[in-house]
Amino acid sequence: MKNIIFIAPPAAGKGTISKYLVDNYGYIHISTGDLLRKASKEESEVGKKIASLINNGTFVSDDLVLELIKQKLEKITDHPFILDGIPRNIKQAEYIENIFQKWNVNNYIVINMDISEDILKKRATGRRLCNKCRLSYNIYFDEYQPHEENKCNKCHNELYIRDDDSLEVFNSRYQIYLDNTLPVINFYKDKNLLKTVNANQNNSAIINEVLKIIKGEFND
Repeated sequence: MKNIIFIAPPAAGKGTISKYLVDNYGYIHISTGDLLRKASKEESEVGKKIASLINNGTFVSDDLVLELIKQKLEKITDHPFILDGIPRNIKQAEYIENIFQKWNVNNYIVINMDISEDILKKRATGRRLCNKCRLSYNIYFDEYQPHEENKCNKCHNELYIRDDDSLEVFNSRYQIYLDNTLPVINFYKDKNLLKTVNANQNNSAIINEVLKIIKGEFND
C-alpha cells in the first residue's frame, strides 16, 4: 500500500477516512491536530502556548509542527502511514520532501480532498464527540446525529464540542488554508503525485475513491 499525504481543509473528513484505513489496512495515522492537542495538554510553556494558538484558531509555527512530525515518523518501521494536516505550506512540503529523500521514502501519493465551504462549515461546527469511546457525531447530518440528544449511542456518555470547532475558528482556519494551499497543490502536481477526490460525497464513496488511488486504479 502507498503512503498517503492528505491535503484538505479543516473538517473535510480526513480523520474519518484515515480511521478506516487504519482499521482495515494497517496504516499508521499521523495527525498534526492530534499531536498538537496532546502537546497542548502538557503543563509546560510550550504546551500552554500551543493551547492558546489552537483555541484562537491560529496555526502553530512550522518549526514546532515539523519537529513533532519528524519524531513520529522516526518511530514507524514496517507499516504504511498517513500524513494528515501537513504540509500546509511550501516550507512544510519541501521539508517533508527532504525527509522522504533522506529516508528513501518514495512509495507515496498526495490526495487532495475537494469540498465546498458550506459542507465544511456544517461538518466543523456541528461536530460532537464522545471522549469515552471516541465516536463522532454531527447535528446537521441525519445519518450522523446521535439517537438521543447530546448522548453517545454506544456508551450514553455526554457528548462535547472541541474548543476549535467554533464558527470563528473555522472561518480563520479556512481562510488561512485557502491562502496557503494552492502553492502546495501545484508543488505536488508538478511532481505528478497529486490525485483529487470529490469530498462532497458520503464517506463510503470517498473511501472507494481513496482505495482506488492507493491501489493504482484511479484516474482523475
